[in-house]
Amino acid sequence: MTARVRPRVFDRTTQLSFECLELHLAGEGRLLAQLEQLKRKLQAEGLFDEYRKRRLPLLPRTIGLVTGRDSDAERDVLTTVSRRWPAARFRVAHALVQGTNSAGSVMTALARLDADPEVDVIILARGGGSLEDLLPFSDEGLVRAVAAAATPVVTAIGHERDFPLVDLVADMRASTPTDAAKRVVPDHAVEQAGLRQASDRLARAIDALISREQHTVSTLRNRPVMVDPTSAFAAHFERLDLLRHRLAGGIDRILRSEEADLRAAVTSVRALSPSARSSGLRGARRSGPRVRLERRRHRGRGADPRLSRRRRAHPRRRRDQREGAAWLISRNPPTSRPARN
Repeated sequence: MTARVRPRVFDRTTQLSFECLELHLAGEGRLLAQLEQLKRKLQAEGLFDEYRKRRLPLLPRTIGLVTGRDSDAERDVLTTVSRRWPAARFRVAHALVQGTNSAGSVMTALARLDADPEVDVIILARGGGSLEDLLPFSDEGLVRAVAAAATPVVTAIGHERDFPLVDLVADMRASTPTDAAKRVVPDHAVEQAGLRQASDRLARAIDALISREQHTVSTLRNRPVMVDPTSAFAAHFERLDLLRHRLAGGIDRILRSEEADLRAAVTSVRALSPSARSSGLRGARRSGPRVRLERRRHRGRGADPRLSRRRRAHPRRRRDQREGAAWLISRNPPTSRPARN
């Protein structure tokens, strides 16, 4: 800081004192005050908000690098990335990283890499230095250019204690150029070990699954129903035979009953036929009244009770019986006796 003072001397004590008339910031204090004012301005615009931060690609196709020519930062980034991921490709854009025109040079290199469609991430690297040396990376134009870049930007400016404004708008801040290289690409040795472990776990899981399924299949195969599919029906064979026997017996009984009813119906129809009546009348004339009376009594006592029940049966059943009997008579007509002279 700088101050404008006016000296005074007291006559009695001859004591010298200074009266401060003006006080101004100077050197680093003035720079820090200016940076703080710019920081508040950009923060009010929302350029430092977390939602603006973008995730870095897992395996970038091409890595862009903005740094000084033949600088230690360039060697650190290239060496670290090549050791961790040998297949990585770089697109290096050299720029002035110190001096009056360094901010414009860095913005030009950043715009060139941002326009390259093959570049997936950009590293902005510079080695350590004083506050004045790192002041271009707090330039308002550079800060806004990094915030407007379409490609994710990783900043590695100075050392851990250095904190330029461009670190606040970058998608990721690294403490050193070496740290930036570690954040951009994974370690292939670690990834290979992880792949081997994952492959071993997958193989064990598949073996366990196959073993469980084989055990399940073996259990199902050893079940009695699978060994002998007909064993489940053995308990029902005896009941099936019993039901078959009962069915056959029931059918026989029904057939015998129907056959008896049919024979009775045929006998009844034949008894009512005209030829049978004429034969009865001739026998009655020859035998006389007494014989006819005995025959009537005998016919009344020896009548079939089933015939009486059938006569009292439902008319439809009697009609069916008569039709069946008529069919049988048509098939087997009764033999008529020759008349006597």
